[in-house]
Amino acid sequence: MAHEPFFRKEGDLFIPTRAGIGPWTADSLHGRLIIGLLGAEIERQYRTPEYMPARLTVDMYRLPDLSPVEVVTRVVKDGYRIKVVDAEFISGGQSAGRATCQLLRRTENPPGKVWAPDNWDAPSPADMPPPEQRPMGGMWDMRRISGDFGAPGHPRRVWMAEIRDLVEGEPFTPFARVATAADFVSPFANSGDHGLGYINSDVTIYLHREPVTDWVGFDVTGHGATDGVAIGECRLYDEQGVIGAASCTALAQKRKVS
Repeated sequence: MAHEPFFRKEGDLFIPTRAGIGPWTADSLHGRLIIGLLGAEIERQYRTPEYMPARLTVDMYRLPDLSPVEVVTRVVKDGYRIKVVDAEFISGGQSAGRATCQLLRRTENPPGKVWAPDNWDAPSPADMPPPEQRPMGGMWDMRRISGDFGAPGHPRRVWMAEIRDLVEGEPFTPFARVATAADFVSPFANSGDHGLGYINSDVTIYLHREPVTDWVGFDVTGHGATDGVAIGECRLYDEQGVIGAASCTALAQKRKVS
C-alpha cells in the first residue's frame, strides 16, 4: 500500500506495520513511532480544550520489533492549572519507552513586550519542488529549505509533513503531528560529514502553540558532543511562524575504547 498506516488497532493493542521500520535493524520500529503514539494516546485520553500540551519528553531505551504494542498511562498530577501524565510503550511485553507530558491551562499573556528571535523567512512548502524520492521509503514528505545532513557551515532548515496515518482511520491531530515528527531533531542536528553516528535516547518537545498547517519546520539551532554523548536542538515552525522547540540527547554507536 502506498500509504499504509504505521499501526492498526485491535482492541486495546496497536499492531505495527512494516511502514514504520526504522534505519537501525530490519525488523525494529522507527523511534518517531514511540514518540508519536505515546503523545497521541496521552492527548486522546486526557486532553480537553482548556489545556495545552506544552511539553512532552519521551525516553527511548529499547528498539521495539513488530510485536503488538500496549500503551499504559498514569495521571501524576491532576491540578486546575497543571496536569502531568505519564505513559509507557510496551512492545511484546517489554518496555521500550516512556513519556511525561505536561498540560497547562490556557489563559492570557501578561502585559508587556518580551524579546523573541526574528521569524525565519522560509518559502512556503507549496512553492518548493518535491524531492525526487521521499525519505525512508516514503515514511514522510519533505521540502529542503537550506543545508543538508552533514553540511557544516550552512543553516539546516527543512519542512516535514506526514503522509500516513499514525493509527489506521484516525487523522493526525496537530499535537500528534509534531510529536511524531520531532524525532527528526536528532539526525538533522547530529549528523556530520561522515554521516549519522548517534542514536537518540530521548526527545523533548516544547510548544507554546500547535501547528495550524500540515507542515512542521525544523531549524537547527545547536549541536554539542563529548565522549560520545550528544545533544541536538531545533526551533519548530508552522507556516505562520514559531510554535516551539525540540531537543534530544544521543549516544554514539561506537563503544569507547578503554
